[in-house]
Amino acid sequence: MMRAAPMARANVKMADGVAPDFSEKPWTSNEVSDAAGLKDLSVKLNPVVGYWDPLNIGETSPETIGWFRHAEIKHGRVAMAAFVGYCVQANGVHFPWNLQAPIGPINSGIQTISFGDISAAGGPSDQWDALPDGAKLQILGAIAFLEMWGESSVALEMDGQQHYVRGGKPGYYPSLSGRFPHPVPLNLWDPFGFTKKMTPEKKEKALLAEVNNGRLAMLGIIGMVSASKGLIVPGLDSVGIPSYAGEPMAAFSSVNSALPYVKDMLAWGSPW
Repeated sequence: MMRAAPMARANVKMADGVAPDFSEKPWTSNEVSDAAGLKDLSVKLNPVVGYWDPLNIGETSPETIGWFRHAEIKHGRVAMAAFVGYCVQANGVHFPWNLQAPIGPINSGIQTISFGDISAAGGPSDQWDALPDGAKLQILGAIAFLEMWGESSVALEMDGQQHYVRGGKPGYYPSLSGRFPHPVPLNLWDPFGFTKKMTPEKKEKALLAEVNNGRLAMLGIIGMVSASKGLIVPGLDSVGIPSYAGEPMAAFSSVNSALPYVKDMLAWGSPW
């Protein structure tokens, strides 16, 4: 991770054989690019804890600071969605229609599986195991696409932005609307445009709240998963979280042995 920053600078194209002057413009986002900026941000986020940097990230490069800031924001957003989704699924809430079913002669041999069938498998981790192989691959494929699009300099430049280690804003996700044909042309971030209507002061406050909420959600979702494995998690181990006998960190298990390489992976990991 720490070696990515020099490589980023080395990949910048030179104009007329002259190296770009990085001193005129911050190499990462304007508001936070050094230890002083991180200290100021830390006080805004939590004046009680303040600045705590055991990895000395503030003493590295602006590119590395941008990388870590974007990673925290992104993982916080995913954790908030995961925490809410875990609570919903653990309480048996599900869509009322079928996950898959035959459609005339197109796929007449396919098994009918409803979302209710998946929900009945148990907690969220058991529900993941109960999904058909095709559904799992679709989910992982969608995640891979969203990750690729979010890291694409071409996609960011369409919005007039730069990559977060090249002067861009950590946490910015490029637009999807108008870029791809889709029946629901909404963006992944702020699909209904609520933040566009905020004043700069209110938006700054909301972004700070998002980081704090994301930090809490990261603790919350890992606490949920830990409690499902029978570990003692104060505040969560006594609320009736469904137990799970499998491996929550494994995307594929023995139920997916028909997929390529899954058998080899399970055989390799079996001694541990």
